Amino acid sequence: MSKGAALGIAGLILLLLAVASVSAGTVSVPIGEVGSALLSKDSPSYFIVHEVRLPRVIVGILAGFGLAVGGVILQSLIRNPLASPDVIGITKGAGFAAAAVLFLFPKAPGYIVPVAAFAGALAAFAALLLLSRRLTLSPATLALVGVAIGAVFQAAIQYLLVTHPTHISMALLWMSGSLWSRGWKEVWSLLPWIVVLLPIAWRSFPQLNVFQLGEETSVSLGLSIVRKRFWLLLLAVALAGISVSAVGAIGFIGLIAPHMARSIVGGRHQWLIPLAACIGADLMLLGDLLGRIIIIPREVPVGIMSAVIGAPYFVYLLRRERKLR
Repeated sequence: MSKGAALGIAGLILLLLAVASVSAGTVSVPIGEVGSALLSKDSPSYFIVHEVRLPRVIVGILAGFGLAVGGVILQSLIRNPLASPDVIGITKGAGFAAAAVLFLFPKAPGYIVPVAAFAGALAAFAALLLLSRRLTLSPATLALVGVAIGAVFQAAIQYLLVTHPTHISMALLWMSGSLWSRGWKEVWSLLPWIVVLLPIAWRSFPQLNVFQLGEETSVSLGLSIVRKRFWLLLLAVALAGISVSAVGAIGFIGLIAPHMARSIVGGRHQWLIPLAACIGADLMLLGDLLGRIIIIPREVPVGIMSAVIGAPYFVYLLRRERKLR
């Protein structure tokens, strides 16, 4: 299969999942009515399609893009297959910071939440670097340190839950990750960041390709290792933090999507980044769709569904790394 065909198939799957997500749910909307509901306010399904499900789908796609591309950059720079925003604690740090703003300053402007999430993600990554002392880590060390950092932020979220019991529903959603009740407010707070950061990530594919060759080769080819690595890491943290600010601490998307894309198109980042983004959005919409239809009328948060899919894959990666070592 050619790289272009793989990207086209992933995009087609994304389109089909988006249509299915708009159509399926507690109140089913026939697929034939989806188009008319989007275009005409006179359609009986206009409100549920345009105001409830469409923004939910868009937020899921954008967050899937951000988490997946953030995972690609982290895995490439650290040269570690287990590096991802959730495994190294970035999503938990971003989730805690965003939740703290929502809990402690509920009347804060909407743009404050993404900024806080970015700051929390940056703090989590800074803690990882401080504890590890170096960027080239063994998979086991990276996983252990990341789990420890994530546990600290998870405990902080639980503390907010105990001290602010009136926000218990919001806290539970942040801890599990969910697209429930996501509307146009979340779309407009997330869209500008993703639209700006994704092209920057893609345009960095020459540097990411060189990083795959190792530090000595990168230096010999004229790449400023420290400066470029810093900015690319900052870009990965920003993508993950902004995504978590909209959907909560959803795990495994940033771990699985890059691996699936790499197994299809290899390590050339000009193809790896867009394909991983599409696969990340596919996984996000698939998890949300299954969570909405599996026990109608109740919903299973997409964070739980992604963990059900991603945990076995994570174990597989650990076993494979152990065999390779």
